[in-house]
Amino acid sequence: MSGAGRADGSRGRDANLGYWLREAAEAFPGRVALIDLSRPVPREVTYAELNERMDRVANLLSDAGIGAGDRFALSVGNRFEFVEILFGGMRCGAVPVPLNFKLSAASLAHIVRDAACRAAFVETAVTERSAAVVEQSGIETRWDVGGAGRRLEPGSAEWLDYERALGGSPARFDPPRLGAGHPAFQPYTSGSTGKPKGVVLSHEGQLWWVRCLRKYWPAAPGDRALVAVPLYHKNAMAGAIKPLLQAGASVVVLPGFSPESFLRALSEYRCTQVGAVPAVFAMILDRMDLIAELDFSALRKVTLGSAPVQPELMHAVERAFGVEVGESYGLTEGGPVMIGPARDGRPTPRGSCGTAWPEGEIRLVRDGREDPEYGELWVRNPGVTTGYHNLPAVNAARIRDGWLATGDLFFRDGEGFYYFRGRTDDMFNSGGENIYPKEVEDLLLSHPDVREAAVVPVPHALKGAVPAAVVRLGPEARATAESLKRYTLERGPAYAHPRRIALVEEMPLTGVGKVDRAAILGVLGHVGRR
Repeated sequence: MSGAGRADGSRGRDANLGYWLREAAEAFPGRVALIDLSRPVPREVTYAELNERMDRVANLLSDAGIGAGDRFALSVGNRFEFVEILFGGMRCGAVPVPLNFKLSAASLAHIVRDAACRAAFVETAVTERSAAVVEQSGIETRWDVGGAGRRLEPGSAEWLDYERALGGSPARFDPPRLGAGHPAFQPYTSGSTGKPKGVVLSHEGQLWWVRCLRKYWPAAPGDRALVAVPLYHKNAMAGAIKPLLQAGASVVVLPGFSPESFLRALSEYRCTQVGAVPAVFAMILDRMDLIAELDFSALRKVTLGSAPVQPELMHAVERAFGVEVGESYGLTEGGPVMIGPARDGRPTPRGSCGTAWPEGEIRLVRDGREDPEYGELWVRNPGVTTGYHNLPAVNAARIRDGWLATGDLFFRDGEGFYYFRGRTDDMFNSGGENIYPKEVEDLLLSHPDVREAAVVPVPHALKGAVPAAVVRLGPEARATAESLKRYTLERGPAYAHPRRIALVEEMPLTGVGKVDRAAILGVLGHVGRR
């Protein structure tokens, strides 16, 4: 049964995250919302078309018997269909489960099983591992996005062509009225310290955050952002898709990252802003020749976030583009953003990600007590996760009276600016001294030859653990592992200097662009056996 004709549709739209761009679509129907560079000829999608296709997705799911509270897997690369499926699915009350398709088959299978997904949208030509997991899980309601088709094993259920199915779906959908706290979507954490955890995020909580953006940091219709990080990650959604598409602005979507494609798109499409993880900008700085050649006169703002940001990298990006560079902080389960630019216009000091948001609460907790200057960040606001899916013990440990213990350590200065200092689970003890990897990484990055650095503990017979580092140098660097060790010994505490340094041409990264610490341990172990 399709969703058309439901009597309470108007009220249902107001409380449904799937309609967050409705006002922009009504005000600017012919304006371009998304520019998709994933195909030979770039695909421009207007607000009217995007809004209509979201309704078609809602009807498609509803007619397949997928409705309020039902989970469905979404494994699609960086193309406009990801956006319409994610939010179109929410319109009928279904709960999208975006997949990081770069995860292992075991992790993907865990997510699909843990979420009890009843349907799937998969770009089978790009996310083959996800397609195989969906087939093996027995999900029979499934659509192939992109039209490339998948070769089927004998006896397996058919993959339906998404575009053909969408074209036969009604173009108007009247949503059901959802109850308070109804889940909007359920992303999964990367699982770097264990199995991925499902983060349940509600419609009302996420709409609160969208309203805060509109009220305090509104985008303008003439803005244009570039997205090169995966759409399944909050960096793309919170930094570009949600804030710009509610304002009638546009977003350029790259199918994947390379320094050249990133820089050329940023210039050609005259993007006014761009955000990404620090690793992206560290690689871009290797192409100063191309930066000097291209025109970035439209660019006004660059934001780095979703991973520790070093001041040296921000300075270098600022010099390269000649624009303001800021640092953002957010947590999928925490709002997602709780700290931002000061509302009174004070400039954010280098190394800080800003002051507390005007709405919601944050505090620092140290040794079980609130501390005015240093500690683990706790947050409480309407956007905080309603709970980790199927993990009552984790919920009891991390969520108390609405407060979420983020696991992130911060320092707050006398002016109210917050500075990220690392993760509580990253800190390790070396011979009685507490070592925070970020502090050692910052020291290494202060060396002019160092582009990227990651520090992890490795076993030591006497001290229990000692620091070791993986470092990527700039293109004309002359530093060696030994000279970098001496550099850290001369400028930092002896106990914190890396005992082992591996120089690499490419930093191991996870699917969301963060440092892959498990892979780094493998690199260091290999170096140590030489």
